[in-house]
Parts: sequence; C-alpha cells; structure tokens
Amino acid sequence: MPAETIMLTPAPVTPEETGQRLDKWLSARLPELSRTRVKSLIEQGQVSLGVATIADASAKVKAGQEFTVAVPPDAPAEPEAQEIALAVVYEDDDLIVIDKPAGMVVHPAPGSPDQTLVNALLAHCGESLSGIGGVRRPGIVHRIDKDTSGLLVVAKNDRAHHALSEQFATHSLERAYKAVVWGVPNPPKGEIEGAIGRSPNDRKKMAIVSHGGKHAHTRYRVIRPYATGALSLVECRLSTGRTHQIRVHMTSIGHPLVGDQTYGRSRAAKLRAIPEEGRASLAAFPRQALHAYLLGFTHPTTGEVVRFESELPNDICVLLKFLEAV
Repeated sequence: MPAETIMLTPAPVTPEETGQRLDKWLSARLPELSRTRVKSLIEQGQVSLGVATIADASAKVKAGQEFTVAVPPDAPAEPEAQEIALAVVYEDDDLIVIDKPAGMVVHPAPGSPDQTLVNALLAHCGESLSGIGGVRRPGIVHRIDKDTSGLLVVAKNDRAHHALSEQFATHSLERAYKAVVWGVPNPPKGEIEGAIGRSPNDRKKMAIVSHGGKHAHTRYRVIRPYATGALSLVECRLSTGRTHQIRVHMTSIGHPLVGDQTYGRSRAAKLRAIPEEGRASLAAFPRQALHAYLLGFTHPTTGEVVRFESELPNDICVLLKFLEAV
C-alpha cells in the first residue's frame, strides 16, 4: 500500500514567538523535521495558513497563526546503493562517523555520478537512512573536499540531522585539521579572519573578498617545522566552515598547502632546501596535504559530548618521514 501524505498542525504561534522566521519556527515545533526539510516543503508549497499557501521560508510568524504542513512520502533515492568499503569510526541508531579517504567524493555531482560516500552509505545503512529533503538518502550534515581525508559525521534520521545541523550553524562543534604547508607561519600561533566568497577573477575558486562573502575564522598553530623551515606541519581549527576555508586562509598568509593545485603550487625557493632527488616527489604530491583529524560534538540523543580522532593517512605519513630525513 503506497505511503500517504502526513498532515502536521503544530500549536499556534505564541506572542513570544512573534517575528521568528517561518522555517525556524516550524523546525522548532516539529523536531522530527530538519530545518532543511522544512524549508524544502515551504518552497514546494506544502505549508499553508488557512486556505493560503505560504511559499516564503523567511516570512515572519505572528501570534495566533496556525500553520499546516503537508509531508509527502519520500521520493525514491536518486543515488544507487553501492558496496564500497567504509572506515567506520563510530555508529549507532542516530549517526555514523566515517574516516573518509582522499579521493572519495561525498555526494554525487556532475563528473562524479557514483562511487561516492552517499552511494556507500546507502548500501551500508539501508533502511535506517534519513529522508531529509524528500529523498531517501544519508543525512549529509557537512562535507570535506574530495582530496581531503578525515572525519565527518552523517545523520541517520531527521531528528539527528536537525540537531547536528544546528551545531554546525552555531559553530559549537570542535573541528581540527592537520596540514603540511610551505614555509613556517610567523607567528607560530595565530588567527586568520577574512570573508570567503567566489573569486571575482575565477568563479571556480574561492577567495577572501571584501563584498558578498561569508565570515570565516581559522586558528592555526605550528606543530613542527621541517627541512630547515621549507615546510611545516600545522594544526588548523575551524570556528566557521566555509568552502575551502583552510586552503584559502593559509594561502592568504603566504603558506599554501603542499599539493594544492588550486590555491598554491610548490614554492621554488623552498624547494631548494630539499635534496634534488626528493624535489620532484614533493612537488608532485597528488593532493592537498590536509586531514580532518579531530571531530567533537554533542550527541543529538544522549546529550553527551563525544570526540573522535583519526591518525594521519599513509600518504602524509610517508611525506613527513621523508621530510624528517632532510
């Protein structure tokens, strides 16, 4: 028997709630739906006030208003389930923490239609997947670049997705990366601030912009210099989560990541400090040397603060062992 549309009618808006955005108010009243799902339903014309359809997610609610939300059954999953090995760090009924290898795309996109983390999760999690956005697919809460390795958390139901998304929105999570960069930042510990948006010169790249960007804040510290200061291992902690944030911010202070072909290639002057036999392999490191090694957040069900760490992957370890010998 086909699933039917579910009609939800939360209690009317209270005087204290007057002025809140409709999507925010509804997601608070209906915790089984994420704010992303609520916004999608509004845009699809599934939210009404009396006989009027409300299609503006940013509309301000008023005391006494009573909204009805129609929740249609989930559409079939677009990505296919594919049996792909996953490095599962932690898993329960609400979420799964994955240690993503470099080279794996998080979500299907043009040029990467399959063999993604989503395809793997569809096979791994099966019926426990969340119906976020009207499509039965894993609840991707955040992403890391294809060529960045490391930890990310995925929600397995709408309630967990909503709670985790709120933590990302309020920047209350703990996220730290390790990166191999050219040179040694001075001072060895500091903060980088600069709004990040699309580069006005190349729309495929991000950049620090003066207008139209989103606030971005990165704290860094040098863990260890290598090769007489030609390179260093640094830790970067994110207060915000913008696209390519670490790569853009570190490049902005003159210390691009090793292997980053988009924001900073090898530095010729720094390469001179490396023995000739190693220069080619260092310059040709196949990806940005960036690893999401630490992830901490409040569990959406238990309320417990959980924290996960990941060891550096083999390719970066091999690179650092080579640099230790220089």
